[in-house]
Amino acid sequence: MTSAHKQRTLGFAACALASSFWGCGFFFGKIALREMNVGAMVFYRFAFACVVLLPVLFTDRPRFNAREWRVLLIASFLGVPLQFLLQFYGLSLTTVSHASLMVGTMPVLLAVGAAIFAHERMDTIGWLALAASTIGAGLIAFGGEHHGAGQATLAGDLIVVVSLGIALGWILLNKQLMEKHSALAVTAYGLFAGTLMLAAIVPFFWGWPPVHLSAAAWGASAAAGVLCTATTTLLWNWGLTQVPASQAGILLNMEPLIGSLLGVFVLHELLGPSAWVGGGLILAAAVALTLHSKTTVGEAALGAAMQSTLE
Repeated sequence: MTSAHKQRTLGFAACALASSFWGCGFFFGKIALREMNVGAMVFYRFAFACVVLLPVLFTDRPRFNAREWRVLLIASFLGVPLQFLLQFYGLSLTTVSHASLMVGTMPVLLAVGAAIFAHERMDTIGWLALAASTIGAGLIAFGGEHHGAGQATLAGDLIVVVSLGIALGWILLNKQLMEKHSALAVTAYGLFAGTLMLAAIVPFFWGWPPVHLSAAAWGASAAAGVLCTATTTLLWNWGLTQVPASQAGILLNMEPLIGSLLGVFVLHELLGPSAWVGGGLILAAAVALTLHSKTTVGEAALGAAMQSTLE
């Protein structure tokens, strides 16, 4: 095996591992939500991530101008407090498996956003993938058990989808910044800015985060921050230096797959027939869009997309 081929293989492995860890985000979040509110859970997740990413602030210092700092702060607000507080509020109203499958719409949302805002044209396969993904999300949302504690709810499913739309704004703003600055620096500084915003917002709306928690709650929070936020970002960014993002994009599908499997087999959640069909449509649409569509999505946008899909 040549050195270049080995690096390429390691690059795909890093992206696959990152996407798999991202797929655990909703699972760890659901465990933490048993003992804390949404605000506290999101704050602890990003606080743990910042501890891991702290060295980046000293080793990779970007030189943002005044306008770029404004863009970074707006992107951070959209991508961290607004997106994640809304997304995990949706999770608190639905199941891990439903929320994870909804995240499978992200590759298609990314392509639509690129077509609208970056003037990238979608071909026939791209539009068919969009239609299939939309139908799949509808089957999941409207086909779940919408009653009883611990069951999927229409409101929770739809809130998760809305949060993905907000994530798209974060992606497009990050794309602008990463045209001139490294993805690692934009990610680290953006996460730190977003965490500071969480520190100001969470106590006001949810009260001070609790500190008397079980080992399971602390472990889930640390895993969500270290594995599902910091480690995944570093793995994905390094992987994209070894392989084209357009090819690595297929690994986005690992996230909803892993998340839904954890919900069904570990948390013993139930998926109805329509949810299985809907999930299949979403994953098939993402595969078709990535492998067969000629719709082009910028590599920086794909890299940012993975930084904003957490579950």
